[in-house]
Amino acid sequence: MNLKDKVLLITGATRGIGHAIAMKAAKDGAKIAVIGKTKTPHPKLPGTIYTAVQDIENAGGRALPLACDIRFEDQVENAVLETFKKFGGIDILVNNASAIRLSDTEHTPIKAFDLMFSVNVRGSFLCAQKCLPYLKKSKNPHILNLSPPLNLKPQWFSQHLAYTLSKYGMSECVLGMAEEFKDLGIGVNALWPKTTIATAAIENIVGGTDMMAHCRKPEIMADAAYWIFTQDAKTCTGNFFIDEAILKKQGIQDFAPYAIDSSQELQPDLFL
Repeated sequence: MNLKDKVLLITGATRGIGHAIAMKAAKDGAKIAVIGKTKTPHPKLPGTIYTAVQDIENAGGRALPLACDIRFEDQVENAVLETFKKFGGIDILVNNASAIRLSDTEHTPIKAFDLMFSVNVRGSFLCAQKCLPYLKKSKNPHILNLSPPLNLKPQWFSQHLAYTLSKYGMSECVLGMAEEFKDLGIGVNALWPKTTIATAAIENIVGGTDMMAHCRKPEIMADAAYWIFTQDAKTCTGNFFIDEAILKKQGIQDFAPYAIDSSQELQPDLFL
């Protein structure tokens, strides 16, 4: 099985992991709805929805740029409808867009709390809800949330409670929707990296350029996501996958090509 002519709706597809997933699918000739907010170049954020579309089409896929803030129901409804009009359906939803602020309770402004919940939990739920009528008609429908395995160790809550609650909310959507949609044949899974991935959020918000050297490239997540999408959705559902574990099952032993700098020690990701 491959992704030729499959329709993917990917939130946050302008850059980072979302962009890498889109590019991997594009090589098969997939059709991709690029969901993002960046329409004009940003000094700290690489790419726009339009440059992402160009990248996808250069790689062999077809793409549709859709300016959309997933916090707003009308914008999501419009993006889903435009995807259907352009490509005739939706086979795969990737809930990749996410907001992050790693601060403790005292130093988390309620505005930041609301943003993380609006994007991470509500946005993922909303996208799944609006895509559901189209996923029901797909031959092998998948929903993939970029969220961690549920882990109730206090250390993950004490350090950045608001962020943890929001990401675990995405994971709880996986837990619930996998069971709810089981009879519909829709596979609902989560994917999380074993080591930190080099993204704009890591560089600009979390660790700066120094931390980037200790990260892996987004392509490792794209390769893992591709494997999930090519599984039978009826039987591959309700899983909390880790990127490296998926690739090891496929026989990959050398992960050095995924490293930003293979001479540096890798930074383990949160929640693992």
